[in-house]
Amino acid sequence: MDITGVYSVYLVISVAMTIWVGRTLYRNGRIFLIDAFHNNEEMADSVNHLLVVGFYLINFGFVSLFLRFGTAPESSKEIFEYISFKFGVILIILGGMHFFNMFNFARMRSKAKRRGKQRLRFDDEGEYNAQEEKTLESRYSRAKLK
Repeated sequence: MDITGVYSVYLVISVAMTIWVGRTLYRNGRIFLIDAFHNNEEMADSVNHLLVVGFYLINFGFVSLFLRFGTAPESSKEIFEYISFKFGVILIILGGMHFFNMFNFARMRSKAKRRGKQRLRFDDEGEYNAQEEKTLESRYSRAKLK
């Protein structure tokens, strides 16, 4: 197999794996984002789409740049090692990107939940509502006792 065939195999495998991971993140990340944005599906879908686009850009860019590195394989053994090594690095990068996305989803969700609790302490005009504060504190105390 000449080097063009080796590069083609590497690109097909890497692009297919990146697309599969991106679609999985998009489909399953939507649930977290809807929760983080207080059931605002339009906002959640928009952010989810932007995250997936960024994911694809970074990963496809890396796959393209990484194609250049390494010495060209000459034997069948070297071809398998070459493709295996390159694909292994891509899998590690995809795993890292997955954990990076999960970290950001969790951070966005906790930030949104904190903001939601803060909003409850103010009325529609932005005035502090002492009664709402007492209600929240009593709920928190009862929940802590359970």
